[in-house]
Amino acid sequence: MIATIKGTLVEANPTIALVEIGGIGYEVHIPLTTMEKLPSPGVQVFLYTHTVYREDSQAIFGFHAKDERDFFRMLIEKVSGIGPKIALRIMSKLSIAMLKSAIISSDVSLLAKCPGIGAKTAERLIIELKDKVSPSIASNSRLPHQGLDATSSTTSRDLMVDAITALSTLGFKFPDADKAIRRASQELGPNATIEELIKQALG
Repeated sequence: MIATIKGTLVEANPTIALVEIGGIGYEVHIPLTTMEKLPSPGVQVFLYTHTVYREDSQAIFGFHAKDERDFFRMLIEKVSGIGPKIALRIMSKLSIAMLKSAIISSDVSLLAKCPGIGAKTAERLIIELKDKVSPSIASNSRLPHQGLDATSSTTSRDLMVDAITALSTLGFKFPDADKAIRRASQELGPNATIEELIKQALG
């Protein structure tokens, strides 16, 4: 199994990073938390990886930090109904610290707000992982976060993520989309809707 990958970052969007190694480009699926920490294109990047093999294909999933990769593995290996793509969506919506805290406190409503997760899956996630996440791990697991602050309210974080992703799909490069939405959020205040954020960012 490919455990790490080190090469030149060719390009990236909120879900995929293209990394060149020895003239070969590897498509690496990433969560938004990793996207926020990627260097500029042309700069060397190092990612912890997990590879999923299927009969007719294989997919590489990359993470900025080892504990992100390990938590991803725990999600897809221990929780029935959560595959790699849903796991990435969960980790793009909530930080590792918030996820672990939600599991320990049995916060079904918070977990159910993640894309692809309903109340039943959230309950199953808590049951399967609660004994694997200790309070000390949760309290010490905050990652350095240059992007959306893990301590901000879930609603604000959700809106920011959705707004940044929306701008990215419109052709904005991630750093530009991130900067524009942050500026719009500061100008409009915490009660702005996603539509208002995008409209303000577009000028």
